[in-house]
Amino acid sequence: MIATSLLAGSLLLAAACGAEHGGTAASVTTTAPAGHGAGTATGPSQPVSHTVPPVAPRTEPTHGTPKPVRPEGHTVNPRKVGWLTAKPSKDGRSLRVVWWSGVEPCTVLDRVSVKETARRVTVTLWEGPSGKARNVACIDIAIKKVTTVKLKAPLGKRKVVDGAR
Repeated sequence: MIATSLLAGSLLLAAACGAEHGGTAASVTTTAPAGHGAGTATGPSQPVSHTVPPVAPRTEPTHGTPKPVRPEGHTVNPRKVGWLTAKPSKDGRSLRVVWWSGVEPCTVLDRVSVKETARRVTVTLWEGPSGKARNVACIDIAIKKVTTVKLKAPLGKRKVVDGAR
C-alpha cells in the first residue's frame, strides 16, 4: 500500500513537472491494489486515472516601472537598505532613488536620511515591517520601488553616495 502510494505520488509529481514545462495538462494512469481506488476488496487491481491541471509558468520580478512609494514612518526595527540608482532631476534639486524591496506591509519605507556636504550627498534608505500590520503573511518576492528625495541645494558636481554601503 505504501509503495503504491509512493509510486502514484511520484508519477503525479513527474506529470506536474512536465505540465509546468509544457503548459498542458497531463494524464497519469496507475494501478491500484484491490480494495484501493476503483477496485473492490475482493476484485482485481483496476487502473486509476488522474488528470493534473496545468501549472502556471513562473513569473520573475518585474524589471519595468518601479512602484512609487513615500516614507511612512513607524516601522518596527527599521534597517538600512542599499539602493540601485539615484538619478538627479533636470534642475538638480531632487533625486529619484530606485531599489529592490519586499511586499507591503511586511516591508515599507520608514524614512530617507540625507546628509549633504560640499563634496557629496549621502542618501540612506530605512525599511522595516509596518507597525500597523498584525498577524499578516507576506510572500518573499522582490519589488522594485522608487522614491523622490528633495535636496537642500542643487546637486551640481557633488557625488551621490549610498549610506547603507
